[in-house]
Formats: sequence, structure tokens, C-alpha cells
Amino acid sequence: MKGKDGEIFRICLPWQLLQLAVTAILAVLLVFFWKLSAVSGPSLDFQTHLAALEANGLLVRVDRPINKDTELHPLVRWQFLGGIPEDERRAFLFTNVVDSQGRHYDIPVAVGALAASAKIYALGIGRAVDEIGAAWTHAIANPIPPVVIGSPCCQEVIISGDDLRCPNGGLARLPIPISTPGFDSAPYLTATLCITCDPETGVRNMGTYRGALKKSDRLGVRMSARIGGAGGYLHWQKYRARSEPMPCAIVIGCAPAVIFTGPQKLAINQDEMGVAGALAGRPIRTAKCVTLDLEVPADAEIVIEGVIDTDLLEPEGPFGESNGYVALEDYNMSMQVTAITHRRSPVFVSIISQVTPSESSMIKKVAYEPMFLAHLREHLSIKGIGRVVLHEPLSNVRPLIFLQFANDAPRTEVWRGLQGAAALRADCGKIVIAVSEDIDPSNTDAVLWSLAYRSNPQNDVHIEPYRSIGHAPKSGAQTLDSTMLIDATLKYPMPPLALPKREFMEAALEIWKQLDLPALRVQQPWHGYSLGDWSEAWDAFACNAVAGEWQKNGLNTFPRRRGGLTPETPVRKVEGQPK
Repeated sequence: MKGKDGEIFRICLPWQLLQLAVTAILAVLLVFFWKLSAVSGPSLDFQTHLAALEANGLLVRVDRPINKDTELHPLVRWQFLGGIPEDERRAFLFTNVVDSQGRHYDIPVAVGALAASAKIYALGIGRAVDEIGAAWTHAIANPIPPVVIGSPCCQEVIISGDDLRCPNGGLARLPIPISTPGFDSAPYLTATLCITCDPETGVRNMGTYRGALKKSDRLGVRMSARIGGAGGYLHWQKYRARSEPMPCAIVIGCAPAVIFTGPQKLAINQDEMGVAGALAGRPIRTAKCVTLDLEVPADAEIVIEGVIDTDLLEPEGPFGESNGYVALEDYNMSMQVTAITHRRSPVFVSIISQVTPSESSMIKKVAYEPMFLAHLREHLSIKGIGRVVLHEPLSNVRPLIFLQFANDAPRTEVWRGLQGAAALRADCGKIVIAVSEDIDPSNTDAVLWSLAYRSNPQNDVHIEPYRSIGHAPKSGAQTLDSTMLIDATLKYPMPPLALPKREFMEAALEIWKQLDLPALRVQQPWHGYSLGDWSEAWDAFACNAVAGEWQKNGLNTFPRRRGGLTPETPVRKVEGQPK
């Protein structure tokens, strides 16, 4: 894993001055090549994108030692919880990453570099913020097929065989952070592009799915099985029917135009790589995996190749989810790693998710809002619709949708708009509220004021039954949900709030202050805490994780594997309530 360029990320060594010189030269070259590429389109590899962020003052470098298990995500989390305006959020590049075992990693970690703000997202696709929606619409309608090349950058270093299984080898060599210290059972891959292929049609799917470290050559992978869920899960079902393992390549770090296709939720039969090419304005370079019959972005930072078991499922979790609660143990997919490939000097990419606002919610928000507006205006021809805002803080953009209408919009159009927004996606629009043009739908206080003084619940609220439970925690009774449409609008224990525990956030706050970062305006909630549905076993998992002993958790879950189950089956339904 060590290349001559990789050494620039070591610090506090006798030849530090030489390293700093090499780093400065590399930064200048990256900025130079970024400026050249800016003429012809957005960055087509992640490190050029980082150079673009730095050239635009959107990147913070942190060179002091940062513990990936206890400090890294809590530190970046503060810019989402500290009252910092969205436009002032930055990407972070950690160049001196350590863990709770005292290990130092040669690979730097980037967080917030994809979508800490709409400005960062827009830079990644080479567009202005107000052009994002049109860019996606055009790309989806006009895909550009990828081109296959040989000798790709992403395979400059190949790790396979015994190197995957040796002590501190394989996945353990990667500086994978713990997202929600105090609750997560392991370090997790979060900024993933998981590539699978339909065994019947050959159509490729690229999705963003979390991956839990279980062993140096084993991952727990969660591909959503709910209605409106993952294309990768649909492929898994087909492989399961054939009694065959499913090949899967997990890409960590590539051109933002490629990464953004994962959470965009395109049509199941559409090859996202072609859409990514159209978004980038030119074909995406791909390469064949070294152990799988799959193609991956040739200029990626890191690629994890493997096969996913379609017979046995393994307990996975707990993990802080983007719905704002900790996802407890579910039976999910188990992936056996067959190879890890990467550049000589890669950057590991992670995203902030869990309680929103977050990087993952921003990725969805900037793409979903124009998608909803285009659906209402162009497909349903709704008259008078002005804006669509997916509420982000705490609710994660899916459940709450606010529609803004012109004052003269007919009531029939308002109700058609409410119904159309609620029906577009199975996991979006549980509550849809329409307001007039004088109400800013991005100002929740203004929406609540409109509800209080411009709606009569008896006449202006409509409840529709038989809705999917969508993207929600599995605590409590599993029943059908419903939809509330408004024209103007702890009953049982829940999993913990998906933020790092208080002690980790307080320790990270001290580091934040020492780094002389912008003043924080702290608002509740700013740390995780139990809401009743939590066990001593899961607490032990989390303690192992922050101590760098996550493989103990894998040893616990491996013998608990079960067959004949559907992914995301709660463990407690099979094993009983954990103690």
C-alpha cells in the first residue's frame, strides 16, 4: 500500500521538510490540472476534485493526529450541529489518521468533500447550484456510454490472497472511520458506490449502501429491501433464485458525477454509468475488476471486490441511520472480499450521515427537489406550482415535503400537487403541506405559522391510508403507514439518537476549538442518547468499536448466521430481545 507519493501523508518525521515540499508541489500540480479540466467539464477523478475544492477555499486540511474511531466524524459533525450556515460548511482532509490501537495510517481521509454544502456538490458536477436540476434531467435523457481501458489507476496496487487475511491486512489497512462513536458496532464504509449486475439482462446498477467491517476480508452489507429500495437488492434476489453468490465491487472515491448516481435512485433498467458520463459531459473511463466480471471507474481511489452470499445472512448493526435513529441489528448480506485495489497514493472518502442535516441528506436534497418540481410541472402539468422543498433538519428530506403555489392557483391544482408529490416515491411524502407564494417553504417557522392561521383541519387536512412504512426505524409495531395532505399542516421505546455519545462530541469540541475553526452556535440535539430501545450487548459492540476491537463483534455475529431469511429481518425476531 505504500508508494512514494503515499509517504507525503506521514508527519513528525526527520525528513518532514522534504515531505512538505513534495506536498506543496503536488498541490500546485493538482490545482493546475484542475484548472485545465475545468475548461472541458467537471473533475473526472476524486483527487482533482479535492484540488478544485482547495482552490475555491472549500477545503480544510487537518494535519494533527486524529483518531478515526473516536474523533474524526464527531469533529466534522460539529459543522452540521454548530449553527454554521450551510454555505460556510467545508470539506475536511485528514492527513494524519490514527486509531484507538495507536496505529497510524498512510492513507488520508476526506469527509464532506461530496456534499457538505450545495456549493460543494455543484462544484463536483461543474455546474452552478441553480443548474443542478436541469443537469440531471438532461443527463438521464441523454446518457453517454462508458469506455473500457486497460492498466487503470485504481489497480496500481492489488491486495489479494493471504494479504487480505494477515494481521492488520485487507480491510483493516484502510482508515475506515466509525460514524457514530458510542453506538456503531464497527467502522463502516459510507461513501460507497456498490456495483452489481443483473444476471439475466446484464444491466449494471450502482447504489450507495453501507458496509460494516466484520473481518479483514469480510463485510456486512445492507442493501435496502423495502418498497422503493435498492437495485442491488433486486439483483441479489435473482442470484439467490439461481443459488449463486452475487459479485459486487465497492468503489470508494471517484468522480463526483459518478458517485452521485448512487443515491439518485434512477430507473432500475438504466445504466447509471451512462448517466454519469452525460453529467460529466464525456464518457467515464472504466476497467474490468481483477477478480470479478464487473467494470468499475478506472480512476477510482479504492475498489473492494468480493462476492455476496445469497444463502446465509449475518447480523449487521447497530449503526446510526439517516432517519435520525440508530438502526439496530438486522440480518443482512455477508460479502467475502476477493481483492482490494487502489491507487499508489489513494484518499479514503467517507460521508456524514445519521441525524440530518448531513452530507448524505444534502446529496439527496439538491437532486430530489428539482426532480419533484419537474415531475409536478412537466409530467402532471400542475398549474401555479412554484417551489418544492424537502424538509432536511432531523427528518432527512424524505417524510416532509413543502409545496409553494401562486396565490391564484386553483384549489384543484393544489390538491393535485399534494397528491402527486406524495405518490412519486414510496419513501417520500408522508406529510405534504402546501403554502402560498408569500410563505418561504424553506422556513419551517413560516410553514407552521401558515398551518396555524391558514388551515382548518376539518376541511384542509386529508388522510390517505395504506402507505409503506418507508425509511423508518423498526422499533414498535410493523404496520402500514398513511399519508397526510394539508392545504394552507415516545409512544414506545426507540433506538438511540444517531449521534456520537456525549463524551466523544465533547472531546471533539475541544479539538475544534484548538484548531481555531469557526465559532459554533450549538443547538439541541448535539449528542446521542438512549431512548429506551438499547441493550447491553449493543453497548458492548459500540465499546469494542471505539476501542479498535471491532473484529470481536464479527466473531460474535459470524456463528449467528441464519439461512432462509430476507435481508433486514430484525435479529430480535429470530433470537429474541437482546440482553
